[in-house]
Amino acid sequence: MANVGVIFGGRSAEHDVSIQSARYITRMLASKGHGVTLMAVDRWGRWWFDDMAEAMLEEGSRAIPRPTGTLSPQELLPPVERLQAVDILFPVLHGPYGEDGRLQGLLDVAGIPYVGSGVTASAVAMDKAMAKALFQAAAIPVLPWLTLVREEVEQWPQATVARIEGTFPYPLFVKPANLGSSIGITKVKERAELLPALHTAGTYDRRIVVEPAIPAREIEVSVLGNSHPQASVPGEVIPGKEWYDYEAKYMDERSQLVIPAPLSPDTTATVQELAVRAFRALDAAGLARVDFLLHTDTGQVYLNEVNTMPGFTQISMYPKLWEASGLPGPDLVDTLIRLGFERHAEGHRGLTEVNP
Repeated sequence: MANVGVIFGGRSAEHDVSIQSARYITRMLASKGHGVTLMAVDRWGRWWFDDMAEAMLEEGSRAIPRPTGTLSPQELLPPVERLQAVDILFPVLHGPYGEDGRLQGLLDVAGIPYVGSGVTASAVAMDKAMAKALFQAAAIPVLPWLTLVREEVEQWPQATVARIEGTFPYPLFVKPANLGSSIGITKVKERAELLPALHTAGTYDRRIVVEPAIPAREIEVSVLGNSHPQASVPGEVIPGKEWYDYEAKYMDERSQLVIPAPLSPDTTATVQELAVRAFRALDAAGLARVDFLLHTDTGQVYLNEVNTMPGFTQISMYPKLWEASGLPGPDLVDTLIRLGFERHAEGHRGLTEVNP
């Protein structure tokens, strides 16, 4: 059994989701006999351990005092000796500063094994515009898109609106390039809604993605593995609202997860095969949830996005899909620990051979 450091919280807008995920994962780890060391990151980027980390897991951010002034760089860096005191880290962080490669780079430099994808896969998957370009190059179908920067929206708003309207008809989706859990995303049905949506996305990221909103079913596939990834049965999300925004995901009890998704055998095989191809195109590791849009009129499948550290809450699709595929939560988390050790050993093999 391993001593696993579970990192949770974080500076992104997905802070609360991360805490919910960590509660689930710590229970699964304990049920398999692993030791758990909690490592909390508050909304301002400070690291907490021991009793404070336990309090944040149980009570959320209200357990952590607000900073009284500007934080120094030293206050935003974790004590590496605390990270190195465990056998492996499980960075249950969603969104920027946790799922986007920054933390993974720090752990690589420190030589610490961890669960999940490395720097490149994490960074590219988090950036919706970069990921679309990669998947398009890999001949994986994606919806067309425009990438904007916040400055052009602020400086040339009317020209930006004209450019978008000259490219796509309404309705549209406007998204921050780097975020998850549908935070900052707006469905735009007419011109009057477009600039407010662009400004909303721009509050979360300097880069903004605009793409057409098609009539579609939302299909998700969980992927597990390293060099030989496997796909779960697909599931379907039926939002309780018009589309699957943050409220529909985590607060609206009307939203449904249908597992397995009612798909034809051919469509099931297609989304599973594309999920594995996307995972490999990213050079992802350990786990990912791959989200698709299935056009309701044409039957065309489009890859929407890949989440390299998907939600692990009680209602999250990733563990539910694997449970439906024959791998219950405790065994799934146990497998992820093993895959993390394997990926670390493989990644350091070249260094050992060059520097014996």
